[in-house]
Amino acid sequence: MSTAEPRDTGRHSTGARAAAPALPATRALPATPGLLAALVLHAALALTPGGIVRAAAPPAAQPRPSMTVTSTAAATRDWPAVIEASGAILPWQEATVAARVAGLPLVEVRADVGDVVRRGQLLARYDDATVRAELARAEAALAQAQASAQAAEANRDRALGLQSTGAISAQDLLQSTTQAAGAVAQVAQARASLTSARLTLEHTRVLAPDDGVIASRSATLGAVAGTGTELFRMIRQGRLQWRAELGAAQLPRVTPGMLATLTLPDGSSATGKVQRLAPALDGTTRLGIAYVDLDPGSRARAAMYASGRLEAGRRQVVTVPAESVVIRDGRSYVATLVGARVTLVQVETGMRREERIELTRGLAAGVNVVARGAGFLHDSDVVRVEPEPGRPRALAERN
Repeated sequence: MSTAEPRDTGRHSTGARAAAPALPATRALPATPGLLAALVLHAALALTPGGIVRAAAPPAAQPRPSMTVTSTAAATRDWPAVIEASGAILPWQEATVAARVAGLPLVEVRADVGDVVRRGQLLARYDDATVRAELARAEAALAQAQASAQAAEANRDRALGLQSTGAISAQDLLQSTTQAAGAVAQVAQARASLTSARLTLEHTRVLAPDDGVIASRSATLGAVAGTGTELFRMIRQGRLQWRAELGAAQLPRVTPGMLATLTLPDGSSATGKVQRLAPALDGTTRLGIAYVDLDPGSRARAAMYASGRLEAGRRQVVTVPAESVVIRDGRSYVATLVGARVTLVQVETGMRREERIELTRGLAAGVNVVARGAGFLHDSDVVRVEPEPGRPRALAERN
C-alpha cells in the first residue's frame, strides 16, 4: 500500500514561518492593451515581507526654475569720495538801486524783473524840468558872484596902491580887503550850488551800479518817492551761491576749490566750486557754511533749496547694478547666485552714480548676483540664468 503524501492544511507549526503561496503556471497570451496595462501595474507593485502590497516610490523630481534672470558680478569701481550736504541758493551779492532825489515824479521806467543790465545802463528817469531850472539859477548866481568878486578885488588893489601915499585910511583899506575876500567866498559858494544842481540833475537818471540781473522792481511810473526809496534790487553779475550746510565732522574735509554738484528741485543739475568757508559754526544749528559759486547757465534760481555733493578725492568701492538691490521691510538685499540657486544677502548701500550703486557692507567684489529680475525672487529660489549682454556664458555659469 502506497503511502499518501501529506496535504497542506494551511496551518503552521510552532515557530515556523508560513511559506508564500506558489504562483500558478501561466500560458502565453496574446498582447493586448489591457494585458499591457496589467503588466505595468504589476511591475509597479511590490510585495512586502509581511505580505502587504505597496506602490513603489516615484523617482525624485528636479526643482523647476521659477523664472529666467540675467547675472553679473559685483565689481570694484573708482568713484569720487563725496560729502553730502544741502542748503539754500542765494545771490553772491545783491545791489539795491534807490531814489537819490525827492519830490520828483518818475516819468520813465526802462527795466523790469529778469532783465540783464550793464553797469551805467539807464533803468528809470525822473522829471528833471525843475532841476534844470535850479541849475540855470545856480549858473547865474555863479556869474554874478564872479563879477562882484572882480570888482571887490579891483577896489582892494587900488586901496593897497594908495596905502604908501597915505591917501587912504587904514579903515578903508581894511574894508576893501574884507569885501574882496567875501566876494571870493561868494564865488566858491555859488560854484558849490552849481555843482549840487548838476548832481541833482544827474540823479534824475537812475543807472545800474554794476552788471547783473534785476531781481525785483518797485519803481512805478508817476510815483513821487523820497530819497532812499528802493526802486530796483539786482543780483550783481548774475552770480549765485549755494550755501552748503555742513556738520562739525564734515567741515574740516572741505577746502576751497573743491568741486560741487547740485540736484535742483526740477531734477536738473548745477555745478560749482567752493569759494570760501565760514570761520565758525552757527551757535543755534551747530552747522558751518561752505560758500559754493555756481557756474552760469544752470536752472538754479535764488531762494531755491537744493541738495548736493562735494567731491573730496577718489576711492575704490564695490558696486552692483541698481536693479540688483531689493528693499524689503526697510532693509536692502542683493540676490546672489550659486549655480542656479538664489540667496538673498543683506547689504548696506552708499552713493549712487548713473545705473550702479555702492555697497558699503555685506558683499565682496566678484560675487555673482542677479542683475535683472531680482525684485521678484525669494531666498532659495531656483532660476534659469542668462548672462548680461556682452558677458560670456561660460563666465556666468562658472560664477
